[in-house]
Amino acid sequence: MGREVHIAIDCADPEALASFWSEVLDYRVADPPRGFSTWLEFSSAVAVEPGEQWSRLVDPDGHGPAVLFHRVPEGKVVKNRVHLDIRVAPGLPVAERRRLVDMEAERLRGLGGIYVRTDEDETDYYAVMQDPEGNEFCIG
Repeated sequence: MGREVHIAIDCADPEALASFWSEVLDYRVADPPRGFSTWLEFSSAVAVEPGEQWSRLVDPDGHGPAVLFHRVPEGKVVKNRVHLDIRVAPGLPVAERRRLVDMEAERLRGLGGIYVRTDEDETDYYAVMQDPEGNEFCIG
């Protein structure tokens, strides 16, 4: 068995980014740790650094990795070194996938995502996007 993976994303607004990514991934915000009614309450109680805050998403089916959003003081200034590729139509031929990718990119734009460009070759079609804080990801 491989190792369990959790994804951590540094950000300015964990709640807002968790809300956006829950729509991208079809995840849900995880229940806060025991004894706390919200992630904000938990963050306020246990944060070491002033203003530190978290929110966490989980796959409702329990298969995908959890995603933690962690408020950090510095903003994003350069291109991501790691990004997520989200497959909305895995296994479909490129011609069929194109319409679904375009629809999803447009839906995410309506939620605050930023469309960067679309790339296509004989084996793939995907939209390069940014989340509301400028983190790059692809919809394919």
